[in-house]
Amino acid sequence: MRLEQLQAFLSVAETGSFQQAARKCGVTQSTISRQVQGLEAEVGLSLFHRSAHAKLTVGGERLLPHARKICQTWENAAEELEDLLAGKQPELCVAAIHSVCAAYLPPVLQKFCHNYPNVQLRVTSLGSDRALKVLKDGLVDIAVVMNNRYFTQAPEMLVQVLYNEPIEVLMAAGHPLAQFDRVPWPELICYPQVVFKDGYGMQRMVQEQFGRIGAKLHAVLELNTLDAFRGVVRQGELIALLPHSALLEAVGDRTLAIRSIASESANSKVSAIGQSAIDPTWTREVVMVTTHDRMQIPPIAHFCQLVREFVPPQFDAVKLEKSGS
Repeated sequence: MRLEQLQAFLSVAETGSFQQAARKCGVTQSTISRQVQGLEAEVGLSLFHRSAHAKLTVGGERLLPHARKICQTWENAAEELEDLLAGKQPELCVAAIHSVCAAYLPPVLQKFCHNYPNVQLRVTSLGSDRALKVLKDGLVDIAVVMNNRYFTQAPEMLVQVLYNEPIEVLMAAGHPLAQFDRVPWPELICYPQVVFKDGYGMQRMVQEQFGRIGAKLHAVLELNTLDAFRGVVRQGELIALLPHSALLEAVGDRTLAIRSIASESANSKVSAIGQSAIDPTWTREVVMVTTHDRMQIPPIAHFCQLVREFVPPQFDAVKLEKSGS
């Protein structure tokens, strides 16, 4: 049973004539006749009395309300799909890591709302791993996160690299590590740390880095907001390894210090294996992720275009000098 057969059947039933049904549908009368005959053959019943006026049989009367419902459902579905392709979707959902939400998305959001005032934009700040999970589950349309190839290698995922940013050390201005321009790893691993909660890509990244160099991560506190990181670190003892963009609000705060990490050291506190495992350019890769099918929808494609225009930030223009000293 095909949709065209049901549509031909409905047209004959509504006009009472094969000829008028053909005129209404913009096809030949023989085409209408073939569609109805094919439907009759499939259901095993005659649907019309063939006379001067095409009158429904008992079988035709039974089929009529179902045919109307099926055709109406299809028309509704086709209209919704047309609206989707025309950019008339009711909302667009984005999940992004906090540093991107705070530092880089505001101009994107403002521009998008101006260009698509009838699309409700919903932005949620989530950890990278959780954001990719809700994208995979179809709960959001776009994720701007730290890359996690466990989630992004699926064939339906479309991944666009936005930028790579260095990992740096946040500490109190009076912390012993503030004496270094670039903190050596053997010194860094001696101090207790504040880390992101589980589900945040940075926690996983820090744990993996410590594992590579054969050092034990002394994580004493888990947090999920950058304000909390700054407040806790400001107390004096704890340090935090954070990406560059997460430290922008700390620049110029005289109670805090930001330091780069030295790429190598001869100190025996890190094993020879650990020395070779130290990444001289330890960075995190920030990506924008959606699915290939979503890029066919104009508001989603436009949002992605705006992100590419306004991000990446120019890290060279932001000097994280020896603050807090």
